[in-house]
Amino acid sequence: MRVRRRKGAEEHLANHPQFVVSKPEDAKGHWHELFGNNNPIHIEVGSGKGAFITGMAKKHPDINYIGIDLQLSVLSYALDKVIASDCPNVKLLLVDGSSLTDYFENSEVDLMYLNFSDPWPKKRHEKRRLTYKTFLDTYQQILPEKGEIHFKTDNRGLFEYSLASMSQYGMTIKQVWLDLHASDFEGNVMTEYEEKFSNKGQVIYRVEVSFNS
Repeated sequence: MRVRRRKGAEEHLANHPQFVVSKPEDAKGHWHELFGNNNPIHIEVGSGKGAFITGMAKKHPDINYIGIDLQLSVLSYALDKVIASDCPNVKLLLVDGSSLTDYFENSEVDLMYLNFSDPWPKKRHEKRRLTYKTFLDTYQQILPEKGEIHFKTDNRGLFEYSLASMSQYGMTIKQVWLDLHASDFEGNVMTEYEEKFSNKGQVIYRVEVSFNS
């Protein structure tokens, strides 16, 4: 999600250390201590403006959520939602999704969400897609045995690529939705992109996959 640079975004993040972890490398292996409980940890890589992560946190107060984004201004808008929602079970990180092993110990994360990731449609950019095999390597390290990834997108090309990439990696495809909003799936929390695209009649794709032992 590309947005115009937000004035004061850096200071905004720095002024809310209860939600924004400025040195996540120091939290590696200690996230439960940081949250003050032993609840499961779910992370969203590419959290955008925070609608999904705050929505999930409100619905599931017994789960700790960590929203990750690389764009300073975008994360500052996500922080606005976290503050407004007053969700003590949310932390935000301004880091790159390719470096997750720098911030999470092996098997420290219980579940991962990938929502409306950049499709990088050109073949030469394949390695930048968040479902490319090197990213899957990283996810497998921080997730437990048979850990799950829940992936949503409006981009059919990326969805087809991701299904193939995950299958070739040896992951188990547990369930697929080819039109999420027309299905009987319950408890869906929409991202900003999802709401925008679905209002235009765009089909939303979803898949739940797990790593094999």
